[in-house]
Amino acid sequence: MNELEQKMAEREQNNGFMRHNYIEMESVERDRAVFRLTIRPESKNPYGMVHGGAIYTLADNATGVAAHTDGRYYVTQTSALHFLRNQSEGTVRANAWVRHRGRSTVLTAVDITGQDGRLIATGEFTFFCVDKSVMDAKVEQKA
Repeated sequence: MNELEQKMAEREQNNGFMRHNYIEMESVERDRAVFRLTIRPESKNPYGMVHGGAIYTLADNATGVAAHTDGRYYVTQTSALHFLRNQSEGTVRANAWVRHRGRSTVLTAVDITGQDGRLIATGEFTFFCVDKSVMDAKVEQKA
């Protein structure tokens, strides 16, 4: 595991929502991240397919980590995710990359592929850069 992967893995240990949804980071490098979701009964909608919210959560986490690879702190500002097909079993992967970095925002893109490599969803997420000390203070207030 390289230094960036180690740093992002430590950050993700505090992401209870990601763990709750059985999402795992596979790899990370500067401006890129790959995440996976192994479909479980809890991941499925009433039709037996992976829930759109699970796919969105996978995409948001992968793009967020790609954004964070510059060492700054971000929150999701906007997103658009286009669902193209679905699957009921196996693993889905999110391949995320940074398309543009500005002073206060980062534009990322993501492709979600199924076990067969076919595109399930595609989208873009914009992240807003936040001051780490402000976010730390919010965490301390809740403790």
